[in-house]
Amino acid sequence: MELVLIPFPATGHLVSLLEMAKLLVDRDTRLTANVIVFNMPDVPPIDITSIKQSISTDRLHLIEIPTNKGDSKTPTTSLTNFVRAQIPFVKDAIATHITGRSGSGRLIAFLFDMFCASMIDVAEQDYGVPGYMFFPSNASLLGLFNHLLTLSDNGQDITDFDGSDAELAVPAYPIPFPAKVLPWIALDKNDGSVAWLDVVRNLRKAKGIVVNTFYDVEPEAIEAILNDEGSPPIYPVGPILNLSKSVGDKRDDIVQWLDQQPPSSVIFLCFGSMGSFEDAQVKQMAIAIERSGHRFLWSVRRPPTSSGGKPWLTSEYNELELEKVMPEGFFTRTAEIGKVIGWAPQVDVLGHKAVGGFVTHCGWNSTMESLWFGVPTASWPLYAEQQANAFRMIKVLDLAVEIKMDYRNNFSRSGEEIVVEAGIIENALRRLMDENSGENQDRRTRVKEMSEKSRKAVQEGGSSYLSLGRFIDDITNIPNLL
Repeated sequence: MELVLIPFPATGHLVSLLEMAKLLVDRDTRLTANVIVFNMPDVPPIDITSIKQSISTDRLHLIEIPTNKGDSKTPTTSLTNFVRAQIPFVKDAIATHITGRSGSGRLIAFLFDMFCASMIDVAEQDYGVPGYMFFPSNASLLGLFNHLLTLSDNGQDITDFDGSDAELAVPAYPIPFPAKVLPWIALDKNDGSVAWLDVVRNLRKAKGIVVNTFYDVEPEAIEAILNDEGSPPIYPVGPILNLSKSVGDKRDDIVQWLDQQPPSSVIFLCFGSMGSFEDAQVKQMAIAIERSGHRFLWSVRRPPTSSGGKPWLTSEYNELELEKVMPEGFFTRTAEIGKVIGWAPQVDVLGHKAVGGFVTHCGWNSTMESLWFGVPTASWPLYAEQQANAFRMIKVLDLAVEIKMDYRNNFSRSGEEIVVEAGIIENALRRLMDENSGENQDRRTRVKEMSEKSRKAVQEGGSSYLSLGRFIDDITNIPNLL
């Protein structure tokens, strides 16, 4: 039985859906998973070769649509239009590599990334099989999306919440949700908000939605969606994580440095592949880190230098550039307690006994990894849905320390870059690492308990294990619709 999975062409989305594909073929030997990858124009293509090396089964196929094929005339202002423009190439790939493959099985279902929701009609109309959605973020965000769509359909202009101090009564959250941490795309008065609402509407057309979460981390959100008559059924199957160890000299150098540090003594600061700050903010961070007195491993990326501020064009500093960005003498004064790096083997670092705290951008993959390894976090969201993720971690679950919950990187907003002062950052770092604080000890206990729950969820008999089984039963027992 053949299953088609279509990720959105961003590394975080692709990795999550690829791990989902691995779960499916590992769980049911009848299934063959076909992951179709396309690339966005003006974006460096995904490194398919290295990803293929992580696949150890012949029942998982990675199919790449040639880069820029047909992209020269693809409208890039609308996510919906861009994804729809890929449909002919996706169909060609299916005909060539799946239905036309010697010995292929029966096509039974599609699983689309949430940002590929505008393809949902292809499943039933062209292939007579159900279309499901993969939601790589959390159930709370899905519930928030459903709520905002309802408000919009009832005449509320969602973009009016931009800059508002309003608090929303969202069924997926047990406490009021502040408008100031709404995802920026929902507030965009140009094409963004319209395209985003199209995505949410198409999500509701799905036969079901697979969510990268587990019941114990957001029970009220999962229950709210299950009770929402307008929402398809959901399958919470997380945490979906790629826990493979990295390889290479950079990884070995970092791990060897960590090996020399005392247990739970190091603050790890990392903001994802698109996480970067302007020089003024980097200097304030450096001042705060040095003043805190804690050992640190800090992943620093250079912001985009091209016009347009494309966040995916971050890069690594060389040593000379880093010297200019940091306060004078910073490396000399912190040589015994700190290490500044570019790329970070995040799974290796978070799983290391020396790491006692994680300063993160609150991407959901990173959040799930921190919970899995039981590492307390300080939240500094930058873009996308990260502000909403930070709200859940800080205010709903009390599993994280706040740096600035409503911070937004300037690449998605107009106006001057906001600089968070060193004193605010230093205070958060001390709260994160203070061994004598009762508040900190209580939080660490809660994080450890959630870590245990995350692992139990995916074990045989756990909530996510059972949910994955229900999903497999549903896709394998539904006959072709045509």
